[in-house]
Amino acid sequence: MPASRSASKTVSGRTPRGATARQAGSTALRVLPQVHAVLERDELRQAAERHGRALVTGLVRERLDALRRDVRAGRTGGAAVESELAGLPAWVEREAGARTASTMRPVINATGVILHTNFGRAVLPENAVLRMTEVARAYTTLEYDLAGGQRGSRSSHLDRLFALLFPGRAFHIVNNNAAAVLLALNTFAEGREVIVSRGELVEIGGSFRIPDVMRKSGAVLREVGTTNKTRLADFERAIGPRTGLILKVHPSNYRIVGFTAQATLREVAALGRRRKIPVLMDQGSGNLLDLTRYGIRNEPSVFEALEQGADVVCFSGDKMLGGPQAGLIVGRPDLVKPMRENSLSRALRVDKVTYAALETVLLEHARGAAESRLPALRMLTMTRQAIEDRARRLIDQVAAGPGGTLSLAIVPGLSLPGGGSAPEEGLPTALVAVASGRLSARAIEKRLRAHATPVIARIEEGKVLLDLRTVLEEQEPALAGALASLA
Repeated sequence: MPASRSASKTVSGRTPRGATARQAGSTALRVLPQVHAVLERDELRQAAERHGRALVTGLVRERLDALRRDVRAGRTGGAAVESELAGLPAWVEREAGARTASTMRPVINATGVILHTNFGRAVLPENAVLRMTEVARAYTTLEYDLAGGQRGSRSSHLDRLFALLFPGRAFHIVNNNAAAVLLALNTFAEGREVIVSRGELVEIGGSFRIPDVMRKSGAVLREVGTTNKTRLADFERAIGPRTGLILKVHPSNYRIVGFTAQATLREVAALGRRRKIPVLMDQGSGNLLDLTRYGIRNEPSVFEALEQGADVVCFSGDKMLGGPQAGLIVGRPDLVKPMRENSLSRALRVDKVTYAALETVLLEHARGAAESRLPALRMLTMTRQAIEDRARRLIDQVAAGPGGTLSLAIVPGLSLPGGGSAPEEGLPTALVAVASGRLSARAIEKRLRAHATPVIARIEEGKVLLDLRTVLEEQEPALAGALASLA
């Protein structure tokens, strides 16, 4: 008999091992039902009512396809397939919940960092939230002139407020401060040089760097001076026929100390006027207050930048202004007008809910009520004694609950403005130190973070610390509940 035929013979009448596996796999594949058949099961029909038929159908198809791949690859078969099919409704329920759960959740910021970029920076006041909801749920006059019955301008809704705050200046709104700087550079210096001190070529959050923004704008970077020293003469020597703009940059979240010198904005602005070159100030923080009376000495305001001669000032809406994310541009009307008309403005514009929030926040500044009405500024100006009083009430509330091994004590510390504002400007505060006889600091922090309303604390020198400066008053019961759960 030929060898090729004898090779296919069974040994002692037994089926070859490969054939057995193929038969088992074929049987397992036949056991797998069609998607429509699975969806007829009561549990899956109910899941479709809860989560939507399209989502549940997609999940069932995904799971059956995965089982088929496993069977064909020999990873699953027989009883394992039956078990997977029996557990399919529970798997669909878990996956539907996990894949549709919102990952952007409110948290209790107990870090003491007021403008925490990771948490969305400034918390908006309730009246701004209500205005945003009002315009979001209906058609609005965003670009409609009711009086004339024709198309209007979205910026017109802020005209009166900017006129109150910055008389004689023009303004423009884009989606963040980096966009404001990008637009200004592109408008005045595309293909031309922008002079900037080497000591101000900062990197901001998320590894975005001023030189990178400048390159994207089409402007040519012209660095002057050194990292620690840039004099007015350095700017003057760099001016030439290709100069389109002089840029001054807020140092954001760093300081160079020691053997340093920087030409002031006032000096640079005077030079710009003499040489007929616009001076742009990237102020960044959006501060409109005199913060020296609260112990913050190194955070100049937008008003100061304009008073010192900047032709155009760019700043953020969601930092010390206390509003939504936006980039605000204020300056000479003849310079702001071409920025508005730049085609980039269309790509960088903001929506109706941002205008509604800005309108509310700017109105509080115009009224002189920002410090009491805007949450970020309330936090910034809160006294240490007020924070300690809240801390004692919190401790008393937790102590009144069931007994346990939790220890709470008040210790001195510092809060931070955050958001690249007022670097190294700590605000005296009263911290609640949390300790447990059975949990490490890391375990306490993790449990607080896993609470129904996550509590974000900080750990310093092996201690879990809570700063109530950045905890909203309406969140205090939830914070007390999270602490009580540790006990």
